[in-house]
Formats: sequence, C-alpha cells, structure tokens
Amino acid sequence: MQLEQEIIVQPYDREVQILKALANPARLAILDVLRDGEHCVCHMEAYLGFRQAYISQQLMVLREVGLIQDRRDGWNIYYRITDERIFNVLNAVRKVTGQCDPELQKPKIPCTCPKCSAQAEMGSK
Repeated sequence: MQLEQEIIVQPYDREVQILKALANPARLAILDVLRDGEHCVCHMEAYLGFRQAYISQQLMVLREVGLIQDRRDGWNIYYRITDERIFNVLNAVRKVTGQCDPELQKPKIPCTCPKCSAQAEMGSK
C-alpha cells in the first residue's frame, strides 16, 4: 500500500515544491519586483521595506526550487527569474482570486547599489 501511494504521489513532488515556495506573500512580492529584470537585494529592500536578512531568506527558498538564480558583480548579487512562465501561473492565480497586479510603489528607502546610483545620475543630468 505504501509503495502504491509513493508511485502515485511522486510525480507531483516538483509541483508541490514550487507551490509551497509561492505560498508566501513576501516571495510573491519579490517575484513581482523581478518581473522587469534582475535586481539586487538592496533594491528589493528599498521597494518592499523588508529587512535584507528576511529578503535573503526568501530568495534562498525561491532559488532552492529553481525559480530564480543569482549573478555576482563585485560586492553585489543580482537575482533574476529562471523561467518567465512563472508569471503565467501568478497571473492565473490573480484571475481566480480577482486580484489585480499590485503596482510597485516608489522605493520606501533609497537604493544605493551601483545600478540605481548610475540611473539616478543619468536622471539628474
């Protein structure tokens, strides 16, 4: 009986891992930040208002299930989505719940990463 249950349940393991990773509001918010490309933790911290340590914990979960990957550039680590189709899943869930895509507001605190600093300099010229 146990073996029969394992054979039936095993093919769903990967899907369960991904759905568990999505079952957290902070992780959904992080994925929304990453919709427009890669970002560093300090950028996510600026937009979401969470502590860097908390964001890093959530990024670890998303990375472990393969939804995101990172890239190091000097001291900064940038995160990006591995498969854009995850947004189809999120969009489908929002249709089912009747929720709109949350609009990211302006950063709650300034982001001082090189990418944001360069954009700020270009904007002030």
